[in-house]
Amino acid sequence: MDPVRLTLEQLRELRDDIAPRAALRSKASVRRRLERWRDRAFFIAQCALAASTAWAIARYALGHKQPFFAPVAAMVCLGFSFGQRLRRVAEVMVGVAVGVGVGDLFVRAFGTGVFQLAVVIALAMSIAVLLGAGTLMTTQAGVQAAIVTTLLPTDGAAFNRWLDAALGGVVALAAATIAPATAIRRPRQQATSVLNELSAILIETADGLRLDDHEAVTDALRRARESERLLDNLRSAAAEGVAVVRLSPFRRRHRGRVQEIADLVIPLDRAIRNIRVLVRRVAVSVWRDERMPDEYPMLLDRLADGTRLIAESLFEPAADVAAHRVLGELGRRTAVLPTPPGLSAVVVLGQMRSVIVDLLELTGTSYDEAREMVPLRPDGLDEK
Repeated sequence: MDPVRLTLEQLRELRDDIAPRAALRSKASVRRRLERWRDRAFFIAQCALAASTAWAIARYALGHKQPFFAPVAAMVCLGFSFGQRLRRVAEVMVGVAVGVGVGDLFVRAFGTGVFQLAVVIALAMSIAVLLGAGTLMTTQAGVQAAIVTTLLPTDGAAFNRWLDAALGGVVALAAATIAPATAIRRPRQQATSVLNELSAILIETADGLRLDDHEAVTDALRRARESERLLDNLRSAAAEGVAVVRLSPFRRRHRGRVQEIADLVIPLDRAIRNIRVLVRRVAVSVWRDERMPDEYPMLLDRLADGTRLIAESLFEPAADVAAHRVLGELGRRTAVLPTPPGLSAVVVLGQMRSVIVDLLELTGTSYDEAREMVPLRPDGLDEK
């Protein structure tokens, strides 16, 4: 439509069409922002309470007049994932010690000024790097050197600043032991999301193959390629959950369940890779009008059923038995299928057998047992 030739009535139609869509996008944006806030509400409250507690202890218990770095250190240390906090607290403390020490000595010897500020920052950061510091520790050294140089602390203030940083780190660690239950639940929820997405991809692939639908298989391939992002989220959530149950005395009883989910990452990674290859080959066969055995869409549907049942078993253990049975039957069925004609059909059959083994491992079956449940084929087309 040429915008120059739009009539008044057409403009009204465009306006009436755009307004509802804009309203829907606005509502969706507000929902996403509220969900993000809810996800981070515990962290916000944790930082606020830790920072105020660190400041109060430094001000009233230690008698420091301006304990500005105590709340800063507490928030900096809490601002990282649970598994990083011990290392980050140490880095902050060492960085502060280096920066304050270098800055204090330099000011005493050479005074302050533009040139002195540049030199002391470069010197403090260089020393931190030579000590093997990471980015955070190096930055803290430079920041503290700059503060000491510009604020002209009185005698003893350098030690007070380091003590404030140490106090902030200790308070942060104490606050971090009160870990939210979300860190325990999220790995299981994320694993369920990954498995449900894989099931949906397999169903879409089966439908696309059954109907010779180019758009469906193309969309399934896109989703399969994007599934790696979901696995990365699971990997991160699992690492966070394991760190929580190891470090928080209030969550250690959940260690076994969290570790079970963390152990799923490797076989799930293999399943995702094999499913991606499977979907890509199905897409190629549809694009090129290659003939596939009529039974393949049904096999893909059953593979999707097994994947969905594994997702359900993470919250309903009874579904694990059903998943094991479905995948075992599918493995035996793939062993007696006639050797298919064409490269794509052979690749898809081989990938289905590989995925079955990967998914059986997700049910708690060992690798050797999973292979036994997918019998050898007479044509040598085996999964591993």
